[in-house]
Amino acid sequence: MSDSELLAGYVDAWWSSVQDFLALLEELDPEDWTTPTDLAGWDVKAVASHTAHLESLLAGGPDEQAEIGDLPHVTGPMGQFTEIGVVTRRDADPTAIVEELRNRTAARHATLVAEPPTDAAAPAPGIFGMIGWSTRTLLRNRPLDVWMHEQDIRRAVGRPGGMDTAGAQHTADYLVEAFGFVVGKRVAPPVGTTAVLAVEGSAPVAVEIGEDGRGRTLAVVPEQPTVRLDMDRESFIVLAGGRRAAAPGGVRITGDSELGQRIVDHFATTP
Repeated sequence: MSDSELLAGYVDAWWSSVQDFLALLEELDPEDWTTPTDLAGWDVKAVASHTAHLESLLAGGPDEQAEIGDLPHVTGPMGQFTEIGVVTRRDADPTAIVEELRNRTAARHATLVAEPPTDAAAPAPGIFGMIGWSTRTLLRNRPLDVWMHEQDIRRAVGRPGGMDTAGAQHTADYLVEAFGFVVGKRVAPPVGTTAVLAVEGSAPVAVEIGEDGRGRTLAVVPEQPTVRLDMDRESFIVLAGGRRAAAPGGVRITGDSELGQRIVDHFATTP
């Protein structure tokens, strides 16, 4: 696959995720906007504000600045950056946030369609390039970020759905790739350990711990691995996203149950 085709696929997944996100925001009742989400310190409005902030920056909007203050849920420079959009839109009406998100994403989508990116390794624009992201990393991360925040809001307001969309498939397949890192680096079982992750809707992935301690991806899924984790997509997403524990029965461990639980406990790989 060429860079142009790869990046175009990411753009399509992002644009689809944005439309799903906007449709959800338009369905919300006024009281929904103050409902706490799984993200510490953030209610529904904060999640929407943060998303609008990032999309505004990517569409060429102003470099916003704000005094964050001493907030317990803000840790480190990245946390301070992601809080800016929440603070600057604190007094904004929800309808204004929705319109900003709609207008900014429409403008950016039009630009990406008129001038499609062709070099995956090219530095990403603005602050994203400054932190070392390539165009591939940026465009691959945007569908994940938007869809994950759609799900944050859906869980908060009790409106489940969106588990079979383009954004859902993109995000699940993306996060599955971190399985080897989770097993090898975070859990660090003995050399020769084999582990399988089977998430509903995604191809199963199998890893084996090599002499260097790393989880090496296996071409063939072993029939009797040391441990196997089977889970539905939502259970996987809340675990990999560090949002909350999976619902009872959402994760099935076969083989070494103690190892399986340790893997589950270290699953979070994205904020």
